[in-house]
Amino acid sequence: MTQTRIDHRFAKTRAEGRAALVTFIMAGDPDFATSLQILKTLPKAGADVIELGMPFTDPMADGPSIQAAGLRALKSGMTLKKTLALVAEFRREDQATPIVLMGYYNPIYVYGVDQFLIDAKASGIDGLIIVDLPPEEDSELCEPALKAGLNFIRLATPTTDDKRLPKVLTNTSGFVYYVSITGITGAATPDYSKVADAVARLKRHTQLPIAVGFGVKNAQSAAAIAVHADGVVVGTALVDVIAAASKPDQAQQGDVITHVSNFVGQLVSGIQQARSKA
Repeated sequence: MTQTRIDHRFAKTRAEGRAALVTFIMAGDPDFATSLQILKTLPKAGADVIELGMPFTDPMADGPSIQAAGLRALKSGMTLKKTLALVAEFRREDQATPIVLMGYYNPIYVYGVDQFLIDAKASGIDGLIIVDLPPEEDSELCEPALKAGLNFIRLATPTTDDKRLPKVLTNTSGFVYYVSITGITGAATPDYSKVADAVARLKRHTQLPIAVGFGVKNAQSAAAIAVHADGVVVGTALVDVIAAASKPDQAQQGDVITHVSNFVGQLVSGIQQARSKA
């Protein structure tokens, strides 16, 4: 594979001596127009890589917050085709920020793998995280995606032992997403000492950047992860900010973009703090 935006971005953050901030939002949450505004705001606020959720009716690894975001998006009429259109619209102004589609295989299967890869590449997608496709199913999507020039990013977990890890890392590119807890998204706070050991173990098996997520809630937890990892992934906490700011009856209600920008700015400060301590 040729170098992708993801490769370039992690090379940039490595040269700057800091972890990358990887932010997750659900495409179409709370609606297409607002989601596009949020997407455009994230890089300006300091996000290095954007994971964009593909709304799906039956998620199995997502906690209540991200499930609710997916349902809001579906209720607003979001589809996989509209998700790609969202990215294409974003690319009119931003050709540098990597975007990774994250979700489940079913919508892609229904769309049609070959057509999906053509359309995803044309819209400006850089990589895929498909949580329910194990390495044993690489011929379904992973191998065609790599041939199309898209990174295929794998999840590694606390239960991925050294015997299983080489299989997981086969055909993985872009970065490795380390899930710091067992369970669903947003469920718990990780044990940072164990995260440090896990990142060190992964690095013995791969030269790819290691991004750590699940349980990163604020600047302090982002800083704690950034000391050890090449990237910090924040999803549930950001989705919660969007949800709270989108409710007309909430005291926090106001400009969603302002809330998102402020929160991402806090995460950036946390990561910078980790750099200064390193």
